[in-house]
Amino acid sequence: MSASAATARSDASRRSRTPAWRDGWWWRAAAAPSPNHNARPAGAQIALVVVHSISLPPGRYGGDAIERLFTNRLDWSAHPYFETIRGLQVSAHFLIARTGKLLQFVSCDRRAWHAGASSWRGRADCNDYSIGIELEGLEGGRFTTAQYTQLAALLRALSRRYAIDAVVGHEHVAPSRKRDPGRGFDWNRLVRSLRWSRTRVPFATQA
Repeated sequence: MSASAATARSDASRRSRTPAWRDGWWWRAAAAPSPNHNARPAGAQIALVVVHSISLPPGRYGGDAIERLFTNRLDWSAHPYFETIRGLQVSAHFLIARTGKLLQFVSCDRRAWHAGASSWRGRADCNDYSIGIELEGLEGGRFTTAQYTQLAALLRALSRRYAIDAVVGHEHVAPSRKRDPGRGFDWNRLVRSLRWSRTRVPFATQA
């Protein structure tokens, strides 16, 4: 056996012994713990995934501004836009960068602060029972192939651990306030990449 094959085999063996989840943290995501979370209500069942988009400042990609925002380390004076959100304390469970890099800020077993005032199918306070995934991007803009690939992998992992019964956008749970991820997000592409039927997990769709 070649050295490269032996290394690959060793890596595969190690991965097979590594728990996919530990206390709500996914092993494939780089951990960047946020202080912005609290306990879910007693008995709350995680059933919803809410997809968002974010860029800081709007339309600028790369850098660590989003990570700094979610971990309360953003320098408010670093850009004029940051002054308009000074003091904001928010988080999401995951962020998928344009490159496909995946960060996790909050354990999925905890309540992240991503949806705000929201409702899905008559049930209010989506933060209580949802997982929030941020895509680095501009509301209404397009997203990268790497992001769709990573999002599909994450959704598969979430569906194996939690009883997810819908995947929607922020715009669908807070339509009077939010428009993300917007028309640039291709829901049909996501469904195809997952190879899931819509009868298995309902997806929001763009008109």
